Amino acid sequence: MRPGHDFVGVGVGAMVFDDEGRVFLAKRGAKARNEAGLWEFPGGMVDFGERLADAVVREFDEEYGMAVEVTGLIGVADHILPAEGQHWVSPSFTARHVGGTPAIREPEKCTEIGWFRLDALPEQQLTLASRDTLTAYGKKGPA
Repeated sequence: MRPGHDFVGVGVGAMVFDDEGRVFLAKRGAKARNEAGLWEFPGGMVDFGERLADAVVREFDEEYGMAVEVTGLIGVADHILPAEGQHWVSPSFTARHVGGTPAIREPEKCTEIGWFRLDALPEQQLTLASRDTLTAYGKKGPA
């Protein structure tokens, strides 16, 4: 049984900001779970018994070597991808970068990373969950 396919999965994501107010994005690689080739506010699947914010911190460390501090909850969205046969519940957070130089640690799942100003995001190339997060963030404002 696979989360997101055989039952609803839970995957967290975060808008991580640096000291200059830029947000971190990653471009999904060919072996990403879904929406390959699109940019995202990164995150990942929540492990059984793991707190949502702890999953954010773990995923950024594992995938990019970054230390992040979760600062707030943006919202929760259904991430339904009929063409890929997937359904995820996706809580999104704000966080700040507190250490580590970002690097791609899973090159098959991520092809590019970078820091972007909010007014210069590749919006037409964002994943569905990231577009939902950006909309919710805009309505809520900085946390």
